[in-house]
Amino acid sequence: MELDRTQGNAVYFCMFLKESEEKHREGDTMDFLKKLSVGVCYYPEHWDESLWPSDLERMMKNGIRTVRIGEFGWSIMEKDEGQFDFSFFDRFLDLCSSVGMQVIFGTPSATPPAWLTCRYPETLNANVDGVIYRHGGRRHYNYNSSVYREKVALMVTKMAEHWGSHPAIVGWQIDNELNCETNDFLSKADGEAFRSFLREKYETLDALNAAWGTVFWSQTYTEWEQIDVPHTNAIASHNPSLLLDYVRFVSHSALSFCAMQTEILRQWIEPRMFITTNGMFGRMDNHRMAREILDGYMYDSYPNFAYGIDQTWSAEDLHDRGASMNLIKVRSICPHFGIMEQQSGANGWYNRLEASMPRPGQLKLWAMQSVAHGADYVSFFRWRTSPVGTEIYWHGILDYDSRDNRRLGEVADFAQSLEKLQEVCGAEADARFGVVQTYDNLFDADVDHWHGRVQRASEEGIFEAAQETHTTFDFVDLRDETRVEDLLRYPVLFAPHLVILREAETALLRAYVEAGGVLVVGCRTGYKDTTGKCPMQPMPGLMRELTGTTVEEYTFRSPAEEMAEAEWDGKKLHVDCFMESLKALEGTDVLARYTSSYLKGEPVVTERRLGKGRVLHFGGVFTRQAARRFLKNLKVAEPYEDWVKAPAEVEVVGRVRDGQHWLFLLNYLPEAQEIRLGKKMVSLLSGEEEDGRVEIPPYGVAVYRV
Repeated sequence: MELDRTQGNAVYFCMFLKESEEKHREGDTMDFLKKLSVGVCYYPEHWDESLWPSDLERMMKNGIRTVRIGEFGWSIMEKDEGQFDFSFFDRFLDLCSSVGMQVIFGTPSATPPAWLTCRYPETLNANVDGVIYRHGGRRHYNYNSSVYREKVALMVTKMAEHWGSHPAIVGWQIDNELNCETNDFLSKADGEAFRSFLREKYETLDALNAAWGTVFWSQTYTEWEQIDVPHTNAIASHNPSLLLDYVRFVSHSALSFCAMQTEILRQWIEPRMFITTNGMFGRMDNHRMAREILDGYMYDSYPNFAYGIDQTWSAEDLHDRGASMNLIKVRSICPHFGIMEQQSGANGWYNRLEASMPRPGQLKLWAMQSVAHGADYVSFFRWRTSPVGTEIYWHGILDYDSRDNRRLGEVADFAQSLEKLQEVCGAEADARFGVVQTYDNLFDADVDHWHGRVQRASEEGIFEAAQETHTTFDFVDLRDETRVEDLLRYPVLFAPHLVILREAETALLRAYVEAGGVLVVGCRTGYKDTTGKCPMQPMPGLMRELTGTTVEEYTFRSPAEEMAEAEWDGKKLHVDCFMESLKALEGTDVLARYTSSYLKGEPVVTERRLGKGRVLHFGGVFTRQAARRFLKNLKVAEPYEDWVKAPAEVEVVGRVRDGQHWLFLLNYLPEAQEIRLGKKMVSLLSGEEEDGRVEIPPYGVAVYRV
């Protein structure tokens, strides 16, 4: 498709999305993920070619069957403008074919070469002050430069023409970690594209001004050119409705950039090859990207991500176990996914980030953590630690000296263990409840401090409570195509803080309740419309008839006050961070009232029965204690206690298919943990039948067929 440099508008970008959606192979799955397998990230350009044969031989010997290459190799393939030379990767691919190694090839748009960014500075992104980024890092380009899109399209076309039928290649990765490093795009091209996006959405300035409430602080726009991306030129703050639309625009830009490359690949590559990318990053509708643009989705999992070596951790913090929350989110995007980068060593850059090396057992533990939550492919990052560049401390399986080591032994052990778990491949998560989310609310929580604070607190609290009570759950994305049958998979749904509510979403949740579901609604619900404005109606807005309540008073907890408490079924319920007093309308029962704070005696938990189900309204944030109380009172906590009793320090993840259950038990502590099996079960890793008391070693894993 010919690119018109004068068109940086939303119509043009939508065209790519529409074409990609139409050509997407509906119903296709990634056959690659129909068998549990192991891979590794490899950079042949970092090593002398004499090392390639022995590297591939050692990989194969240790159970590695796939390598990812090329995502940072633009300057290898186009040393100067128009001078394409694919011979380097030809030699590597042919070698892979000869030994039976599969390859996932990355498009190199994350790292444009120096000749491109210096010759075409309009391709560069800018920071919040409008200062253009310079060459030397990565992801310094902007999605909306027509020149950059033209150069990327040409490179991807040349690659697809050349390697679209290469026998070693099984799949393609788009770019690398879209929206990583930065998810702000503030160049001149982005400003032009943002205005085009808004023209397409609102059509007239009158409509935009009304939607954004620009009468406030005399922000009314009279020409489209007066609108720009949010630089620091606003002294106090930007209009929140502008920021919400800007985040939607960033997502739109990232998806259209991904779709452009996918569309080109589909014209040239063989149908057996899949197209994916490695996520999951903010300000992007990852669900739409996975479902409409890609064949499948992959994630980069770093459970011991490097922040600072002086950080202290405890079992209470969940530490590396906390990575499970991200894996649960990935599972909502793509129930059966791959891991493109699985942590294999300490990670860090020379100028920031530092971490300790995984202790004996942790490398395998972290890989099994990914498998437990739905990963059917695990690719370790990376084969050998780079001796050059920014990531000299982002350690791979091997160290600089390239000798066999303990970590390589764990990779081989993991690969052998994976063969014993093949029967679990394709099984679903045995989720006992769901947590509802929408991108309107994810994007709003990104820009709205009040929303973001309660959202993060409840997300963490629900996850922590589920971990403590060994309760597998799903994040559930509400979309236009979501059906009530999709929701009825979950006997209980939490909707912690749906600040922005649409009528269709409210109707869907009502249908879920009437059909027998239990909906749990938190504070700060329904007080905004889709533009980010606050309609003049009692909270919880559109949810009011569903909950049978109104919010009479609300406040953040004052730092001068102790955490509020309530009593529910004779037991304490913590109400922290935010507090609402509720009024129960006719037909609604009060389950709990405040026993402390200035709201003492006021309702904080209510219940309304509707059809076959019920709605609980909680005027607070789901802290760990509060979420645990809800899980227990709603009888979804400890679903496997008849099968296994495990300490809170051991994660228990359930998988199920056609009535057959499997349990993954993961010990994240450096001490052995004792569990008790309530029935005889087969250990898939040992092949033995086990019963009664069983010890899981430090950083150990057990997998049982129930």
